[in-house]
Amino acid sequence: MKKVKSLKEAVNLINDGDTISFGGNVLHRAPMAAVREIARQNKKSLKLVKTAGAQDIDLLCAMDCVESVDAGFVSYETKYGLANHYRQGVQSGKIKGNEHACYTVICALRGASMNVPFMPVKGLNAGDLLVKNDYFVVVEDPFSGEPITLVKTIVPDVAIIHVQECDEKGNAIIYGPKFEDILLSRAANKVIITTEQIVPESRIKLNTERIDIPGFLVHSIVQVPNGAAPASCYKKYEVDDKSVSAFIKMSSKDEIRDYLKAYETKDYLGERMGRRL
Repeated sequence: MKKVKSLKEAVNLINDGDTISFGGNVLHRAPMAAVREIARQNKKSLKLVKTAGAQDIDLLCAMDCVESVDAGFVSYETKYGLANHYRQGVQSGKIKGNEHACYTVICALRGASMNVPFMPVKGLNAGDLLVKNDYFVVVEDPFSGEPITLVKTIVPDVAIIHVQECDEKGNAIIYGPKFEDILLSRAANKVIITTEQIVPESRIKLNTERIDIPGFLVHSIVQVPNGAAPASCYKKYEVDDKSVSAFIKMSSKDEIRDYLKAYETKDYLGERMGRRL
């Protein structure tokens, strides 16, 4: 199977109603080109999963693509403020916000990677999260007799992860902080890799000990230079302050559609580069 695809082809794998997890963290190495393409394709009723989200979740909420969000944190970093589209969606009842601690999202994904229906969580023994939500259960530890909290496993249908390097087989290397991306690749049923560059397999073979996501886990690869922008990508580029600030001020779908349109040339650049290789 040829794994290298266009951005449109890769995102077309996502079905309405799917559970989608995004790599990266807040405004760092989020797969924003893929997020924008999801919005362009008008995917609906998506269930989003991320430990700490920002514009990725906020943009899809603004475009009515989202049914629910499981996350420990959804907001921009201090400089930019709240994720208002997500916030308004939850407040209005259009979006179900499944509130977690970041660690309980991690545990829920670990359950998926281990193919078990739940995972124990150390430390979460009291509070409204346990009372209000049906994805936490407190049981008796059969060994100690003490109470222990369990979190329901979350199995993403698709994980989308942006990396700095990947070969045509899907062997991917992440430079800098890896966040929960390695775990996501083991938890999801399908993995889409967007990459700053597709490098020769021979180059990856020289650094096999650095491979973070092995190719056999990867379903599709998309070459997208600047694919995390306007978020940052370690050793490549920093957060695009102008773009993030402009988006946060947008309140109408027409404004956001224009915003998405303005990124099309950049988001589809990798496909044109691929034709020349």
